Amino acid sequence: MTQKFRPITPSQRELVLESHKDLTKGAKPLKSLLARKNRTGGRNHHGHITCRHMGGGHKMFYRLVDFHRDKIEIPAKVASLEYDPNRTAHIALLHYSDGEKKYILAPEGLKVGDVVMTTDKEMYNVGCCMKLKLMPLGSVIHNIEMYPGRGGVLVRSAGLSAQLLARSDGYVKLKMPSGEIRMINEDCRATFGAISNAERILRVEGKAGRNRWKGIRPTVRGTAMNPVDHPHGGGEGKHNGYLPQTPWAMYTKGFRTRSKKKTTKWIVKDRRK
Repeated sequence: MTQKFRPITPSQRELVLESHKDLTKGAKPLKSLLARKNRTGGRNHHGHITCRHMGGGHKMFYRLVDFHRDKIEIPAKVASLEYDPNRTAHIALLHYSDGEKKYILAPEGLKVGDVVMTTDKEMYNVGCCMKLKLMPLGSVIHNIEMYPGRGGVLVRSAGLSAQLLARSDGYVKLKMPSGEIRMINEDCRATFGAISNAERILRVEGKAGRNRWKGIRPTVRGTAMNPVDHPHGGGEGKHNGYLPQTPWAMYTKGFRTRSKKKTTKWIVKDRRK
């Protein structure tokens, strides 16, 4: 569900935001699972800008999310579903039966009161975590490890999910959200279900200030610059920039930018159509 606002004020024209009806009302973040988050403004220790378009932003604490899910065979009850300002997905607070509390990524369909667990037994509920070799073929999963025991690094954004296609010779084939088919070690863990907050893709910010709250500074088009500042700059009148380049004259279309990596051999089918 999304919420489209009536334009009572100029800043609410075209404004569309996600509805947070599924979140637990009045839930406050657990202080023991918060960490300070320092902002750099895109600058390194010399004060030079190394990442453009970053700066400002509202103050926020980082939520310590458990991507490892390494509390094996210990059931946990979902205490609350909460908003996380640091990511697109919602998070869920788990109360384990041994008294420990942890945040996890909240999958679609997870409700307060549900019981989830990291297990090797037949427990295929949404939010449960297990090794890929024990999951049924065709399973919809997220938060996937690339190396056993290192924690989930794949498929962690709002609305995303991967599908388990096949299993052979110690590896499984996964269809990623991009359409890429790749092989992963079958001893890696993943979590059942698709990530929550899928309607975020429909979000319309409505005003520039909303991006400033998120720490995103304005982006100037290269064609609006001078030749000294950008390869697209200069020229008489308005033009399209001709060959698309970065400010440092790296071509941005027509050739692969992925460097040679050891993991390339695990890609069965490229994401490009």
